[in-house]
Amino acid sequence: MPTRPAWQASAPLANLRRRAEIVARIRAYFTAQGLLEVDTPQLCPATVTDPQLESLAVAGYGYLQTSPEYAMKRLLAAGSGSIWQIAHVFRGNEFGRRHNPEFSLLEWYRVAFTPEELMAEVATVARLALGELGCVSHRYRDLFRQHLALDPLTCSSAALRAAARAHADPAFDDADRDTWLELLMSAVIEPHLGRDELCFVVDYPPSQAALARLRSDADGQPVAARFELYFRGVELANGYHELLDGGEQRSRFAADLRRRNELGLPAVAIDEDFLAAIDSGLPDCSGVALGLDRLVMLALGAESLQEVLPFPFARR
Repeated sequence: MPTRPAWQASAPLANLRRRAEIVARIRAYFTAQGLLEVDTPQLCPATVTDPQLESLAVAGYGYLQTSPEYAMKRLLAAGSGSIWQIAHVFRGNEFGRRHNPEFSLLEWYRVAFTPEELMAEVATVARLALGELGCVSHRYRDLFRQHLALDPLTCSSAALRAAARAHADPAFDDADRDTWLELLMSAVIEPHLGRDELCFVVDYPPSQAALARLRSDADGQPVAARFELYFRGVELANGYHELLDGGEQRSRFAADLRRRNELGLPAVAIDEDFLAAIDSGLPDCSGVALGLDRLVMLALGAESLQEVLPFPFARR
């Protein structure tokens, strides 16, 4: 891509016009489906506890949000029905060809939808940008067995560490089980996913449930009721059959805070308004967050987010 003067947009105007067309198709779809478009704040007093996400603090005001999830679930608990939005969100240390500290999430929640019903809709929305594509689904466990000859639900942490050393050459030697799993997933498995079709990965380990409920898989093993969508090796979306148990969610947040302390990460306050909303009665629902910038990048055949964002962080 030719170098442009610093004051100009990083993305060509033709790409920005195509981005606008994709957004218009998405908005038309959700309007036709009768979902309420919402606009929640991205500067809030509390933030996520997830040790893998770095929230950006704004002195005296709180945090820029990594996702609109908590606020959207408060609306769901208040009786909004199915909702959607496109939100600018923020994550620290997110730099690279597929990352930017500020990016756009397309997030929506479907009341009374199963994960399978939501996955079908995610594929429909992705095709609005990518065109007609086939679709496959793989269990997380089966992918590890196929590519690494390991069972991620039952093998030892030592086996995962050895596999990471053999396949990914990590720059660290001591990590928890999920760190090794995530490293192997990104380095070994993800490049093979969705080469010519949409590819869903389902049934993640229980330790990676985050805000998803747990269920038993076809083998009777407990797994997270969670899915991710990949296309051409790029992770596009992350969806949950949403957890409805406020006590369990609080327990998971507390575990996150203990892990943050072990890693020397800053402490954050648990979002009590979010937990109160769950306790009041979150409806049975499934939800998903889809990276809009990545979707546009793939739709346009671009190599970098800089080709679809007007002013990425490096351009400011």
